[in-house]
Amino acid sequence: MNASIFTEVLLPIALALIMFGMGLSLTVQDFTRLWKTPLSIGVGLLGQLVLMPLLALGICLAFDLDAPLAIGLMILAACPGGTMSNVFSQVAKANLALSVSLTAISTFVCVFSTPFIIQFAVNHFAGEQAVEFSLLKTSIGLFVVTLVPVVIGITCRRYFTDWSIKTEVFFRRFSLVFMIAMIVALAIKERALLVESFDDVFLACITLNFISVALGLLLAKTFNLSFIDAMTLAIEVGMQNATLALLIAISFLDSPEFAITGGMYGLFMYIGPGLLIFWAKSKRKQQEKLIVTN
Repeated sequence: MNASIFTEVLLPIALALIMFGMGLSLTVQDFTRLWKTPLSIGVGLLGQLVLMPLLALGICLAFDLDAPLAIGLMILAACPGGTMSNVFSQVAKANLALSVSLTAISTFVCVFSTPFIIQFAVNHFAGEQAVEFSLLKTSIGLFVVTLVPVVIGITCRRYFTDWSIKTEVFFRRFSLVFMIAMIVALAIKERALLVESFDDVFLACITLNFISVALGLLLAKTFNLSFIDAMTLAIEVGMQNATLALLIAISFLDSPEFAITGGMYGLFMYIGPGLLIFWAKSKRKQQEKLIVTN
């Protein structure tokens, strides 16, 4: 998957469309909510932007992952959020406003934080065999394919509200289908590496997913946040923007082998939040039965 029209043009355009769709789901109020509920959002950003990459680093070292897999996991950990986390928060009856605000703010912040995390990962794990990496080029690339489309989407949402609400669903579905298609194509392209390292990648991804969900709950408990906010943080910290991670690995770094871990996580990241939602719903049903009985 060397430099081609697909990796240099079509893939970035596809991600830009996905990010535009994300922008259609956001409003200016999603950003100003930071000043209204600073503790919940601040704790969430701490989990997403600081603790998640540190957790991924710990797992890379604990599992002694090969350089391509470790770098891929770090790239994935540096790409927080996405609209699917908002969907899960809605299904879980968590704090949807908090979820959307975290998605909005982390999307903007990661344009600046993600390149530094990637640079550290490439230098630390690849050493002398490190691929060519430009901090400036990556930052500009992320700005163009993520920030600009999101701002355009937010603008459309403000002036064409009804159209934006109806259209956003299409882009959300497109995002999921596109990610699955990318993972399938990647599995075929890098099948040798995937077969050779499947056990390590699977265990690393599942471990990261479960611990990150638990980390969100722990953060909420530490800062005395509500149960609804705890559910939200668990989902937001546990779910990553796998599509963005794939783009960075394939288009920006021209290293599809770095995308293996991100692709695998994209498939399994729903397990932890899904089990959490199932547990929360069971707990609510038990509470409802007790109320009826009493």
